[in-house]
Amino acid sequence: MSSESTNTEIPGYNYGTAEHSPVTLTELEELKASVMLDERDVAMLQRAGELLDDQVDDILDVWYGFVASQPQLVAQFSQPGGPPIDEYLAAVRPRFGQWIRDTCSRSYDQEWLDYQNEIALRHTPAHKNETDQVGSTSVVPLRHLIALTGPVTITVRPFLARKENDGEQVDAMMQAWLKAVLLQIALWSRPYTREGQW
Repeated sequence: MSSESTNTEIPGYNYGTAEHSPVTLTELEELKASVMLDERDVAMLQRAGELLDDQVDDILDVWYGFVASQPQLVAQFSQPGGPPIDEYLAAVRPRFGQWIRDTCSRSYDQEWLDYQNEIALRHTPAHKNETDQVGSTSVVPLRHLIALTGPVTITVRPFLARKENDGEQVDAMMQAWLKAVLLQIALWSRPYTREGQW
């Protein structure tokens, strides 16, 4: 499976051309060690990516359904105090799907790190709403980004289990997925913190 897409295939997906991340590769390696992400996890993520690739739309349906059921979450895709912006939700969806594929299949190298920084900034006043030119809220509260680790992790298991009968293999892929999500949440938290506190 290949996770690669050109920037023109997914509007706003600028993997490979994002600005250089202020996070160093050394700091990335330290974070990987902190979440216990190792080579076996990388292999399990690759396997998970193979199993999830043709289920991405179904996963997004579950995630979008969950977000829609939670007023505090759907508010981040809405006009301030107003209704959801349908075109915003639609624009984000293919990038969200690509995020699943990238999480499983990309090398966690400088380009990946740079794009994590771009994702982080798009949740803050620095870049939020710029990519899709919408008038939504100016920031996604950090507490909700962290909390979403739960549903974004738990809901993946049934999709893995559809195609893998070995429970131990599913467990291993789930552990790898959780570590990868936590790693990214840690990176996305950087713009929210005061200098010297990240």
